[in-house]
Amino acid sequence: MSLKAVGSPPAPAADPEEPTPLTIRTPVNIRSAALTLLALLAIVLLLQYAQAMIIPIVLGVLISYALEPIVAGMTRWHVPRPLAAALVLFAVVGVGGWTLYSLRWQASAIVEQLPQSARRLRQIVERRRPTTATAIERVQTAATELGKAADAAAPPPPRSGVQRVQVEEPPINIGQYVMWGSIGVAGAIGQLVLILFLVYFLLAAGDLYRRKLVKIAGPSLSKKKVTLEILMEIDRQIETFLAVQLFTSTVVAVATWLAFLALGVQQAAFWGVLAGVFNSIPYFGPVIITGSTAFLAFVQFGNIRMALLVGGVALVITSLEGLLLTPWLTSRAARMNAVAIFVGLLFWGWVWNVWGLLLAVPMLMVIKAVCDHVDDLNPVGELLGE
Repeated sequence: MSLKAVGSPPAPAADPEEPTPLTIRTPVNIRSAALTLLALLAIVLLLQYAQAMIIPIVLGVLISYALEPIVAGMTRWHVPRPLAAALVLFAVVGVGGWTLYSLRWQASAIVEQLPQSARRLRQIVERRRPTTATAIERVQTAATELGKAADAAAPPPPRSGVQRVQVEEPPINIGQYVMWGSIGVAGAIGQLVLILFLVYFLLAAGDLYRRKLVKIAGPSLSKKKVTLEILMEIDRQIETFLAVQLFTSTVVAVATWLAFLALGVQQAAFWGVLAGVFNSIPYFGPVIITGSTAFLAFVQFGNIRMALLVGGVALVITSLEGLLLTPWLTSRAARMNAVAIFVGLLFWGWVWNVWGLLLAVPMLMVIKAVCDHVDDLNPVGELLGE
């Protein structure tokens, strides 16, 4: 005999045609998730705190990857590896120094033209300003009236015998600014020398550290094999990326230089080199070059049509390179989706500022190569890939 509550509503009958919602049951270990989150936060803080040491190491490793094929080719001609590394580094430093030396006059001309460009821009703005009062002028008028009201409500002058004290700001110390600028230049030169020494040692060592990493990976043959595959994949992707980046940046620099020469832009070679350098920054680099060259053309020619034409030419060159040339030269295994690259740019730019923008894509490629060969990290590699 069953008991039934008086007045209770009958239980609703289950609809046999209603589909059962699909669920995924994944065991979550709260302690492991919390420890992983804390470890990631610690790594991010370490990257920010030790960026003065980590960034030169990363730059040295990337430069060594870019120069390794040349050094390896010289060793096949029975040139000792230390001598080959030294010759390649001397050649790279010589070419870079000659390029900077040849562009010094154009750079100094741009610096000398800055005051004249500012005056010309002010004249253009004043000539195009409407005669009627703008919103900014009305705000300035209101601010002036508020200042007069505040002066009227100021406290009365001090009594006799009380001396008013006024604190004067010291004049600008030009020598101090020059000293700090010299210290910054000396520090940059010192870091460049350290990076060159690191590149030389890495090139002279060859595959020494690869063999050491394989040796310490573990006693089992499978772990050694996986470690070797990861290192070889990183080598292939980084070398391919650097070769493609160098080629595309050169193409963008030469195309921008020739196009600006045809349009009559001053210091076209200097802006071509800048376009090639900023081309290594995805998304943000073309925007910076487009805006800078459009402003340059507006100041030089004094009309919006030429500004739009010069900026549009720079944008077309970088867009054709990014949409056609780079995907054609890059292998599909090394490609990453646009969202992952953009988020990576934001993250590494926040961690390492300008250097983070330049090094974001190589760092993402290394992370993707590691995640593709580790079972527990395969979802991360899938998120980064196309």
